[in-house]
Amino acid sequence: MGRDWGLRARKRIRARLLPVLYRAHLHRPLDPDLVVHGAYWNRGVACNPAAIHAKALELVPRLRHVWVVGSRHTARVPSGVEYVVAGSRAYWRVMATATYLVNNSSFPGGFSKRAGQVYLQTHHGTPLKSMGLDQRRYPDSARGMDFDKVLAHVRQWDFSLAANPHAAEVWDRVYPGGAYEHLHLGQPRNDRYFHATSDEIAAIRASLGIPSGSRVLLYAPTHRDDGASRFVPPLDLARFVREIGDEYVMLVRAHYFHGASAGLAAAHPRVVDVTAHPRVEDLCLASDALITDYSSLLFDYACLDRPIVVHAPDWEDYRATRGTYFDLLSGRPGDTPGAVSTSDDELIGLFRDGGWDSAASGRLRTAFRARFCPYDDGRAAERVVRRLFLNEGPSPGLNEGPSPGWTG
Repeated sequence: MGRDWGLRARKRIRARLLPVLYRAHLHRPLDPDLVVHGAYWNRGVACNPAAIHAKALELVPRLRHVWVVGSRHTARVPSGVEYVVAGSRAYWRVMATATYLVNNSSFPGGFSKRAGQVYLQTHHGTPLKSMGLDQRRYPDSARGMDFDKVLAHVRQWDFSLAANPHAAEVWDRVYPGGAYEHLHLGQPRNDRYFHATSDEIAAIRASLGIPSGSRVLLYAPTHRDDGASRFVPPLDLARFVREIGDEYVMLVRAHYFHGASAGLAAAHPRVVDVTAHPRVEDLCLASDALITDYSSLLFDYACLDRPIVVHAPDWEDYRATRGTYFDLLSGRPGDTPGAVSTSDDELIGLFRDGGWDSAASGRLRTAFRARFCPYDDGRAAERVVRRLFLNEGPSPGLNEGPSPGWTG
């Protein structure tokens, strides 16, 4: 009892002390070479910020990069990468003195962006489901959100990265009130898809224990706003792999909200839980096709020009409770990325009769890729680094982005 009381007292004192220290740090000069990165609410080194960090090491070696990481996720930080624990003394010091802030979500609250600091919001995918202020219309989605804080965060942005014109249009509407500039430069995290070699892909497959000659399916359903903490796939995985044939192996990637495991150890020998794998890009490269529902991964995967199957048995419920920006299941070119199923039987049928990789699904994929991957060419990270840290290169305005194949 006494120990718990003492711990709580120390936490209260610390909570009062750190803002005082932070305000003192605000009087220090900005470090022109310090960059602070964050991703997925302090979950580690990942996504667009990680790709920007890697390219900046190559192009602007004078910069010092520090990552903000939650105390539960420090083990995920690669060796040699400098980090501070979110909310620590070191965190407040770098937040007060860094010239550059790069995040795909948000930094822990309480900091005040100073004059001279530059904040790049990279986002972490193309929006299919409602985002920002649009979520106010959907109670399940809006639960626990403080929209005043959302808008205060938006007012800190200097740049907002646009994966495609659709994303820029959505961000402009759902994150109003800021004076940020859209950067129509593509998604740095997708650069990996344009540079990976066949030997690298073979090595990834081998590291996952995939038998030679197997056809690999990546199954990556998104999170539902239903409050469930345990991963319950909207697909009978064991039945699916059993009925489509022994040549198939299914990699299952649960959403990170469910933790490091999908809990599928006993599902089937050809079902492999890859939820804890550190790089989803490597899983995409290792696969021959993607099966997903509403995950933003489907937009990135289109860069690979490999089959995408949308398996959405709860589409109507999802649209009603979360809201979407277009009809993913419509079959219209540009809206639907490939074959579609709404039941286990339909999905099994697509793999039995070849519909998952037909000429018709290929045409849909081509139109989808043209709409959502127009800037991705393997050089997005370079363009962002040159624009952000070197003030080089074009910065088109909204709806004036580069044409497909643009290389800066």
